[in-house]
Amino acid sequence: MTGTPLKILSVGATGSIGRLVVPEALSAGHSVRALVRDTRKGRALGDNVELVLGDLSESESLKAAVDGVAAIIFTHGSDGMGKLGAEHVDYGGVQNILSAVGSRQVAIALMTAIGVTNRTGSYNQTTEAHDWKRRAERLVRASGLPYTIIRPGWFDYNDPDQHRLVFLQGDERQSCTPADGVISRMQIAQVLVGSVTDTSAHWKTFELVAEHGPAQESLTPLFSDIDRDRPGSLDAVRDVDNMPLSEEPARVMSDLDAVRARKASA
Repeated sequence: MTGTPLKILSVGATGSIGRLVVPEALSAGHSVRALVRDTRKGRALGDNVELVLGDLSESESLKAAVDGVAAIIFTHGSDGMGKLGAEHVDYGGVQNILSAVGSRQVAIALMTAIGVTNRTGSYNQTTEAHDWKRRAERLVRASGLPYTIIRPGWFDYNDPDQHRLVFLQGDERQSCTPADGVISRMQIAQVLVGSVTDTSAHWKTFELVAEHGPAQESLTPLFSDIDRDRPGSLDAVRDVDNMPLSEEPARVMSDLDAVRARKASA
């Protein structure tokens, strides 16, 4: 493990990726706090995990969750919840956690999705999930906190021998099929956990896929070989410029202003 053990908050800990993030973080020597809405479900994460009750849609309920943590890993999602779910969970959850963090310094690992800059496809037109996930990315970049934003390909569509990690930038694969890239859930968890302590991963955004071949022994060369996002930019390096701020909802602009104000006061 690069760096020292941290207290990590897992947001989305009981989901299909989060429940792999938790043991991965524990095995790396970190302590884990899991944000849950139901302690009975959270107990399945094991006795070594601290459970804290909270609701991503209620910022006041999140203060205890973020208290004392050094890193936050987001793997939550609103799958099947439509446009309101995308706004209130995919985006609102990130906004509310950042608000609860305030001006404190924490490392952020945010999972979004490959193809997140595709605004015209049928998936985004129906759900607006890409737009709201991308707005969540922008909040994280505006925060000034050390972050890694990971856009994984299709979960567990990889072949048994397909584990060689590839980091891409520019979000150019947008067929909305597994042809865009595949990746195992376990490897997503490994990259998320690895990113919070590896400074070569900070302030970077990338698409995560796997090709045929064995997994690399170290993530650091992969993190080091990709470009940082431009300082002060709300968008990832090499992303298409197709979400102008002049057309953004008033709520989004207000949230960005609040995040920037907290950064200035830090």
